[in-house]
Amino acid sequence: MPDGDDSHSAGRRVEDVPPLAVDIDGTLTDDRRRLDPRVLPVLREWAAPVVVATGKSMPYPVALCEFLGIETLVIAENGGVVLTGRAGGLETKGDRAAAEAVLAEYRDRGHDLGWGEVDLVNRWRETELAVSRDQPLAPLEEAAADHGLVVLDTGFAYHVTSPDVNKGTGLVAVAETLGQDAADFAAVGDSENDAPALLAAGQSVAVGNADGVAQEAADHVTSASYADGFLEAVDWVADSSED
Repeated sequence: MPDGDDSHSAGRRVEDVPPLAVDIDGTLTDDRRRLDPRVLPVLREWAAPVVVATGKSMPYPVALCEFLGIETLVIAENGGVVLTGRAGGLETKGDRAAAEAVLAEYRDRGHDLGWGEVDLVNRWRETELAVSRDQPLAPLEEAAADHGLVVLDTGFAYHVTSPDVNKGTGLVAVAETLGQDAADFAAVGDSENDAPALLAAGQSVAVGNADGVAQEAADHVTSASYADGFLEAVDWVADSSED
């Protein structure tokens, strides 16, 4: 892991910053999905609400918030699950039954989710399914289309999900609960599943390793990648807030 770097926002506390929505994999991590410790003080000390927006199932972002000691504002399963704090509400959207039907059809074609017998990727998933990227994509997309769903490639997994549910709709839901608008937020991400949130937010940044869809949706693309890109992104947001 890289050493700490005081030139980034970990060493700053800018009071007048917007609420922040941030992805995990590929944004707060390195290219092996290892959480970079330098992001932790940034998230903990951010002087506005922080929303963890991920394709992972809810226990993962909730655990991150709990260990950081911040409010559990969570968008999980690409918008399928929205949790607005410990005292807030839990909302689920999507068509898990259709996703299960896609899986049955995919298996009938001789394929599987690809995570092994103990599938921790889908064990707690409520609204969609995630398939390993080493599994064939074309038959998965065909099966998803048969049941009115779409497949998102996050760079880490293929997500079978409802076309009208995404991180953007999740951000709108969280913002409304907080008495704000999605346009009040800054958002940082790296993949096509982040694009709806990047478009909904008032300020948006794609880290340097982001795919083309995310980069096109963002207001700014960092020169650095992965967690280094996130540190650059929050500096950009903080600097913009000071202008």
